[in-house]
Amino acid sequence: MAQPSRAARLTPVVEMAENAERQAAQRLGQFQQQVNLAQAKLAELDRFREDYQLQWIDRGGQGVSGSWLVNYQRFLGQLESAMTQQRQSLAWHQNNLNNARGTWQQAYARVEGLRKLVQRYIDEARMIEDKREQKLLDELSQRLPRHDRY
Repeated sequence: MAQPSRAARLTPVVEMAENAERQAAQRLGQFQQQVNLAQAKLAELDRFREDYQLQWIDRGGQGVSGSWLVNYQRFLGQLESAMTQQRQSLAWHQNNLNNARGTWQQAYARVEGLRKLVQRYIDEARMIEDKREQKLLDELSQRLPRHDRY
C-alpha cells in the first residue's frame, strides 16, 4: 500500500485552518454589524439632540417658563449622557472589530501559507515523477534494438 504524499498528509491541517479562517471571517462580520448598529444609534441620538435644540430655538423666541427651561436642560443632560454611553459602546465594538480583524488576518495568512506549502509539495512530487518517468524512458530506449541504416 502506497504511503500518502506529503501534500495529502497536510489536507486535514489545511481543512482545519480553512474552518478557523471561515469562523474568524464570520466573527469579523458579526462585529462589523455591531459597529454599524452602534454608529446608527449614535447618529440617531445626534439627530434627536439637533431636533430638540431646534425646538429650543423655536420656543425660546416665544418665551419659555422656568419649569420648561429646567426640564429642557435636564432632558438635554440625559441625552448627552446617553450619547456619551453610546460613544463608549461604539469604541468598545470598534475595538472588538479591530481584534477580530487581526485574528482573521492571521487565520487567512495561515491558510494561504499552508496552501502554498501544499502546492510546493505537489510541484516537487510532479518533478520527481517526471524525472522517474524520463529515467524509465531512457532505460527503455537503451534496451531497444537499434536499427541503424547506413
